Amino acid sequence: MTASVTTPTSRILLSKVPEITAIFWIVKVLATTVGETAADFLGINLNLGEAWTALIMAAVLAVVLVVQFRLNRYVPAVYWLAIVLISIVGTLVSDNLVDNLGVPLWVTTVLFGAVLAGVFAAWFKVERTLSIHSIFTVRREGFYWLAVLFTFALGTSAGDLVAEQLNLGYVLSLVIFAVAIGAVAVAYFVFRLNAVLAFWIAYVLSRPLGASTGDLLSQSTKDGGLGLGTTSTSVLFLVLILVLVVVLSVRAGARRPSERRGEGLIIEANDNLA
Repeated sequence: MTASVTTPTSRILLSKVPEITAIFWIVKVLATTVGETAADFLGINLNLGEAWTALIMAAVLAVVLVVQFRLNRYVPAVYWLAIVLISIVGTLVSDNLVDNLGVPLWVTTVLFGAVLAGVFAAWFKVERTLSIHSIFTVRREGFYWLAVLFTFALGTSAGDLVAEQLNLGYVLSLVIFAVAIGAVAVAYFVFRLNAVLAFWIAYVLSRPLGASTGDLLSQSTKDGGLGLGTTSTSVLFLVLILVLVVVLSVRAGARRPSERRGEGLIIEANDNLA
């Protein structure tokens, strides 16, 4: 059962997601990069194929999500392992549709965009909020992880559409998505764009940003990459993620529960805010 503290004016509960800080976005981009390179490594280097890789990773993800749902608060190691795995699965969902079923990238981009919009609409209709700071019930967490899955699938299709179908290359694609995220940041900090909307737009855009970074590092020089390979790139980014998750875990353990804003202390009066 989720722990709670009742006060005269609000109810404070432990959330299941991390605080949105610079480290959050760094680990998120690293995880999306691993999603791209690890999917290629498992499917191509280990010769598992996209279909079998998707099934295996989906099964592993299901196990990790069971653990995540059983926790009563944010635990960095479990949460970020789930993000890495859902990044791989989201990538493979898009890749299987395009590569194995022949669905055009523009179709998968529109399809995943529509599905994601449907998830958000259902989430808001039921819970009256899309705030990630309100993830302290099983139903809200279910909506959250479903939304995360389709942000990765949408980001994969949109990134591939820009980099490959439009033939812009990895470097230019990386710049385009970085500028787009920068524009969202400016809209939020300067023009007061709604916090929830800004978060989810940036969340979607960080997927193709990470994918472009992974492709740039891992692909051969003749294909416009730096030639590090999927193995080296995946290992490098996994090590970086591990280091940052250890830092987050130490920080979380060092703070008293009443100080854990990011894990996050939720005040129901602010439930509609990000």
